[in-house]
Amino acid sequence: MNPLNNIRSHGQSIWLDLLDREIMNSGKLQSLIDNDDLRGLTSNPSIFEKAITGSSDYDHDIAKLSQAESDNAAIFFDLAIADIQRAADIFKPVFDKTGGKDGFVSLEVSPYLARDTDGTIQQARELWKRVDRKNVMIKIPGTKEGLTAIRECLREGININVTLLFGLPRYHEITEAFMGGLEDRLKEGNSIKEISSVASFFLSRIDVMVDPMLEEKGSQNLKGKIAIASAKKAYQIYLEMIASDRFKKLEEKGAQKQRVLYASTGTKDPSFSDVLYVESIIGKDTINTLPIETIDAFRDHGKVADTLTQDIDSANKAMVELQNKGIDIDKITQKLEDEGIEKFNQAYEKLIKSIDSQKRKL
Repeated sequence: MNPLNNIRSHGQSIWLDLLDREIMNSGKLQSLIDNDDLRGLTSNPSIFEKAITGSSDYDHDIAKLSQAESDNAAIFFDLAIADIQRAADIFKPVFDKTGGKDGFVSLEVSPYLARDTDGTIQQARELWKRVDRKNVMIKIPGTKEGLTAIRECLREGININVTLLFGLPRYHEITEAFMGGLEDRLKEGNSIKEISSVASFFLSRIDVMVDPMLEEKGSQNLKGKIAIASAKKAYQIYLEMIASDRFKKLEEKGAQKQRVLYASTGTKDPSFSDVLYVESIIGKDTINTLPIETIDAFRDHGKVADTLTQDIDSANKAMVELQNKGIDIDKITQKLEDEGIEKFNQAYEKLIKSIDSQKRKL
């Protein structure tokens, strides 16, 4: 059996970490849905930057939009929304088949708003209204400033993908914001049955930052293990949340679980298996969003087993050993959050400049 099909029988959904017009125009996206049971798709500023600057597919629309719109950011969101709507329509049969559990496409607010609570709320509302698809999630960074925005948007009935999560303490806060938003909505007499949310935990970047520190301290035995240990501990937090009386009361009112979505799961260290971050974190009610290269690799030689709840003691010991070596994981994950925002800001800035350049050229 195709391992990508088999992984679904273990309760995990595979989403694609890519969106451009070529994958939709060529029929490849539909093929991934039909043959590999692809269940969703995520986008971010870096993905759109590569899509728009890396092809001529958007030139005609940029020329046309620039006749009526001078603001380059507005032109970008016009382009992005059109792609998101099209992708959402392609995934609508998956959304219907799974009863609204899968088949989602995500669109992120401007990375410039990562530290701006009010600005995030306002843009999330606008994007949600403009996209106008039930199977879309608006991505909001899981920053300190994002917590209030996440809670408020869920209260308003907006599907939310909490992105750029690295640290376990912050994930605890995200679960609080998630349940709080649903509780706020119920207090106002509104239904919570159709609200969907995921919490996107980024993995490989943790190892990229931690592994050189481990080598310096002679702890090669932990290389490539800290991100997976974090993933397993995050899932334990998720299990605690859904078992809590607080969530059970929400579930009785129709609440859907805020699944953990594992992101940044393409292997960056060539000495590791190219499917390391797929095989090691397979578990019930989770999502793994993969770059196309990792999807191809896993289809070819991936092995499927319930691994997310295995060796929890080893994961705990790895994190304790990390601390004993003087490596503060909470400081590292905060640094990764800051760097993640900066990388998206740089990609977004490059994208806006590219649109301006293409607009002038065209």
